[in-house]
Amino acid sequence: MKIWTERPTRTDVEAVVRGYFDLLRAGRIPEAEEFIDHSQVRHVLKSLWRGSVEADGDPVTADWEQDLSWLGELDLAEFHWGTGSSFYVEITYRAQVIEVSLGFRVRPTDAGWVLTGPATYW
Repeated sequence: MKIWTERPTRTDVEAVVRGYFDLLRAGRIPEAEEFIDHSQVRHVLKSLWRGSVEADGDPVTADWEQDLSWLGELDLAEFHWGTGSSFYVEITYRAQVIEVSLGFRVRPTDAGWVLTGPATYW
Protein backbone atom coordinates (compact mmCIF):
# COMPACT_ATOMS: atom_id res chain seq x y z
CA MET A 1 0.00 0.00 0.00
CA LYS A 2 1.27 3.42 -0.94
CA ILE A 3 1.84 5.74 2.05
CA TRP A 4 2.74 9.38 1.47
CA THR A 5 4.54 11.35 4.18
CA GLU A 6 2.84 14.55 2.99
CA ARG A 7 -0.61 15.07 1.53
CA PRO A 8 -0.33 13.72 -2.05
CA THR A 9 -1.21 15.67 -5.17
CA ARG A 10 -4.17 14.67 -7.32
CA THR A 11 -1.74 13.47 -9.97
CA ASP A 12 -0.02 11.18 -7.45
CA VAL A 13 -3.33 9.76 -6.24
CA GLU A 14 -4.68 9.24 -9.75
CA ALA A 15 -1.51 7.33 -10.65
CA VAL A 16 -2.13 4.95 -7.74
CA VAL A 17 -5.76 4.45 -8.81
CA ARG A 18 -4.56 3.66 -12.34
CA GLY A 19 -2.08 1.11 -10.95
CA TYR A 20 -4.80 -0.47 -8.82
CA PHE A 21 -7.17 -0.65 -11.78
CA ASP A 22 -4.45 -2.13 -14.01
CA LEU A 23 -4.04 -4.93 -11.47
CA LEU A 24 -7.81 -5.54 -11.40
CA ARG A 25 -8.01 -5.61 -15.19
CA ALA A 26 -5.18 -8.15 -15.29
CA GLY A 27 -7.05 -10.36 -12.80
CA ARG A 28 -4.34 -9.89 -10.18
CA ILE A 29 -6.87 -9.51 -7.40
CA PRO A 30 -4.67 -10.29 -4.34
CA GLU A 31 -2.13 -7.71 -5.52
CA ALA A 32 -4.88 -5.14 -6.11
CA GLU A 33 -6.14 -5.69 -2.56
CA GLU A 34 -2.67 -4.91 -1.24
CA PHE A 35 -2.19 -1.86 -3.47
CA ILE A 36 -4.49 0.49 -1.52
CA ASP A 37 -6.21 0.54 1.87
CA HIS A 38 -8.93 -1.66 0.46
CA SER A 39 -12.35 -2.91 1.36
CA GLN A 40 -13.50 -6.28 0.06
CA VAL A 41 -12.66 -6.59 -3.61
CA ARG A 42 -15.45 -9.13 -4.24
CA HIS A 43 -18.05 -6.40 -3.74
CA VAL A 44 -16.21 -4.17 -6.23
CA LEU A 45 -15.96 -6.96 -8.81
CA LYS A 46 -19.60 -7.90 -8.43
CA SER A 47 -20.68 -4.27 -8.93
CA LEU A 48 -18.43 -3.88 -11.95
CA TRP A 49 -19.82 -7.12 -13.41
CA ARG A 50 -23.42 -6.06 -12.83
CA GLY A 51 -22.81 -2.61 -14.28
CA SER A 52 -21.00 -3.83 -17.37
CA VAL A 53 -21.36 -7.36 -18.74
CA GLU A 54 -24.64 -8.21 -17.02
CA ALA A 55 -26.21 -4.81 -17.85
CA ASP A 56 -25.06 -5.15 -21.47
CA GLY A 57 -26.93 -8.46 -21.73
CA ASP A 58 -23.86 -10.30 -22.99
CA PRO A 59 -24.39 -14.05 -23.09
CA VAL A 60 -21.75 -15.33 -20.70
CA THR A 61 -21.69 -18.92 -19.61
CA ALA A 62 -18.59 -18.80 -17.40
CA ASP A 63 -18.73 -17.95 -13.74
CA TRP A 64 -17.76 -14.27 -13.51
CA GLU A 65 -15.71 -14.92 -10.37
CA GLN A 66 -13.65 -17.65 -12.02
CA ASP A 67 -13.24 -16.25 -15.53
CA LEU A 68 -12.08 -12.67 -15.06
CA SER A 69 -11.44 -12.02 -18.75
CA TRP A 70 -14.33 -9.51 -18.79
CA LEU A 71 -12.23 -7.18 -16.63
CA GLY A 72 -10.00 -6.54 -19.64
CA GLU A 73 -12.91 -4.73 -21.31
CA LEU A 74 -13.15 -2.16 -18.52
CA ASP A 75 -11.23 1.08 -18.36
CA LEU A 76 -11.06 4.25 -16.32
CA ALA A 77 -12.74 7.38 -17.64
CA GLU A 78 -13.03 10.77 -15.93
CA PHE A 79 -11.86 11.52 -12.39
CA HIS A 80 -14.27 13.76 -10.44
CA TRP A 81 -12.76 15.46 -7.40
CA GLY A 82 -14.88 16.98 -4.67
CA THR A 83 -13.88 19.92 -2.54
CA GLY A 84 -12.18 17.71 0.04
CA SER A 85 -10.16 14.56 -0.24
CA SER A 86 -12.85 12.38 -1.83
CA PHE A 87 -13.34 11.65 -5.50
CA TYR A 88 -14.86 9.14 -7.84
CA VAL A 89 -13.85 7.81 -11.21
CA GLU A 90 -16.17 6.78 -14.02
CA ILE A 91 -15.70 3.33 -15.54
CA THR A 92 -16.18 2.29 -19.15
CA TYR A 93 -17.07 -1.09 -20.60
CA ARG A 94 -16.22 -1.44 -24.28
CA ALA A 95 -15.59 2.32 -24.40
CA GLN A 96 -19.07 3.20 -23.01
CA VAL A 97 -19.45 4.77 -19.54
CA ILE A 98 -21.35 2.40 -17.26
CA GLU A 99 -23.61 3.17 -14.29
CA VAL A 100 -21.02 2.12 -11.72
CA SER A 101 -18.34 4.52 -10.52
CA LEU A 102 -15.61 3.84 -7.99
CA GLY A 103 -15.20 6.25 -5.08
CA PHE A 104 -11.97 6.81 -3.15
CA ARG A 105 -10.73 8.98 -0.31
CA VAL A 106 -7.30 10.21 0.67
CA ARG A 107 -7.00 10.14 4.43
CA PRO A 108 -4.34 10.78 7.03
CA THR A 109 -3.13 7.95 9.28
CA ASP A 110 -0.41 7.72 11.92
CA ALA A 111 1.99 6.48 9.23
CA GLY A 112 1.09 9.14 6.63
CA TRP A 113 -1.52 9.67 3.92
CA VAL A 114 -3.21 6.65 2.30
CA LEU A 115 -5.78 6.03 -0.40
CA THR A 116 -8.88 4.16 0.80
CA GLY A 117 -11.67 2.55 -1.13
CA PRO A 118 -13.14 1.91 -3.44
CA ALA A 119 -16.78 2.37 -2.71
CA THR A 120 -19.16 1.60 -5.55
CA TYR A 121 -21.60 4.28 -6.64
CA TRP A 122 -24.65 3.58 -8.79
